[in-house]
Amino acid sequence: MQVAGAALLAASASIHLALYLTGYRSIPTIGWLFLVQFVVALTLAIGALVTHSRLAAAAGAAFALSTLGCYLIAVWIGLFGFKEVRTRAGIAAGLIEVAAFATLAMAALSRVTERQDIAPTRPADRMRARMRAAASLVIAAVGAISLLALVLFGIAVARASGPPVTASDARVTLATAKIGRITVLTNAHGLTLYWFVPDTSTTSKCTGSCTAYWPPVTGSPRAGPGVTGELGTIRRPGGAVQATYDGHPLYTYVGDSGPGQASGNNLDLNGGLWYEVRMSG
Repeated sequence: MQVAGAALLAASASIHLALYLTGYRSIPTIGWLFLVQFVVALTLAIGALVTHSRLAAAAGAAFALSTLGCYLIAVWIGLFGFKEVRTRAGIAAGLIEVAAFATLAMAALSRVTERQDIAPTRPADRMRARMRAAASLVIAAVGAISLLALVLFGIAVARASGPPVTASDARVTLATAKIGRITVLTNAHGLTLYWFVPDTSTTSKCTGSCTAYWPPVTGSPRAGPGVTGELGTIRRPGGAVQATYDGHPLYTYVGDSGPGQASGNNLDLNGGLWYEVRMSG
């Protein structure tokens, strides 16, 4: 059980590392927390395997449960200004964390009951019976907590989704900005705009939960100072109008908190590569 629990904890760590490397590292605060989760979870997993300590197993169980708790908070109300959405990686990580908690907690408790069985029975059989009863209650509590966590996780996943992109024919002004030596296209607030490699000139491939990370620029575009490319629009699923530049549907990135940032450039996330929109010419 301890080996299985350690393996599950390591799997959770691997998912968080993969998400960190493929885009989450650009999200303020959340990014480095994903890296911390990877380091701590992997350390606890190795500790449980090497030491076979019930304390290490208990620490791993508590960490798995706390990771799941942070996920639920991020889905329901947001965490550090970031609101999580439903993704396959998130669902997999959540299920693994419930399993890791249950397995490691049971591993820690099973070692306690083993010690009780070999302990001297001299004081009284009644004392041993009480200890076994207490252990049974704790084991039942672990099962109840695991079931509750699974139910809450299921509710969170069912309710989570990408924010809807509503139909809009409003005008949006595009502008330009310098990031280093590169001139990039921005929205009216100075946020860098991006294009998605899988998109075509008529269709956006970023739908559903993808739009939570890459909000589409909706509305009919107009050129601000310095904007010289070809502007246009496409219709998104549901009827929303999305602005395009030189045939590329436009997006912002949730990891950019203000002007002068291009954290989403060259990321492989949500099914393809993303690039900042550089000004032609």
